[in-house]
Amino acid sequence: MQFSVGVEYAFHSLFYMVGLPPGKNVGIKELAQFNRLTETYLSKSFTKLRKAGIVRATPGASGGYELAREPEAISFWDIIEAIEGPAQFFQCAEIRKNNVLVEDPSIYSAKSPCLIKVVIAEGEEKMRDYLRGKTLGWLHKTVSRDFPKDRERAIAAYFGV
Repeated sequence: MQFSVGVEYAFHSLFYMVGLPPGKNVGIKELAQFNRLTETYLSKSFTKLRKAGIVRATPGASGGYELAREPEAISFWDIIEAIEGPAQFFQCAEIRKNNVLVEDPSIYSAKSPCLIKVVIAEGEEKMRDYLRGKTLGWLHKTVSRDFPKDRERAIAAYFGV
């Protein structure tokens, strides 16, 4: 299992948006320059974040993006799922039914699910639950303890706040 670089781009870009005042938006160009990323790829990530209701776009010459929800209401899993989609990590093809020792594949039914699939699905759900428990608000609060307020002012000045 490996998340695309778009997940990292989204996390860092959203993280810096947390400290912006309500109603203040940031353009993709500014976010891309701030994090030294390509605008094209970041724009694709933000399209997905918008569709997921994590950010909202403000059209026009002074338009850009702002968080659509409070940082405490945006979980890590929300961001990952917005970028990567809702698919399960493990795709069980039920190859056990093809095994040369199986004479009657119908013995495998909903009553006897593949134990490998069950265990991996449970592990995935535990990971999702953990990531649902961490939010942008938590991240901002935790990181802010380690950095002086000058850093917050520098970020705000960069984005023209």
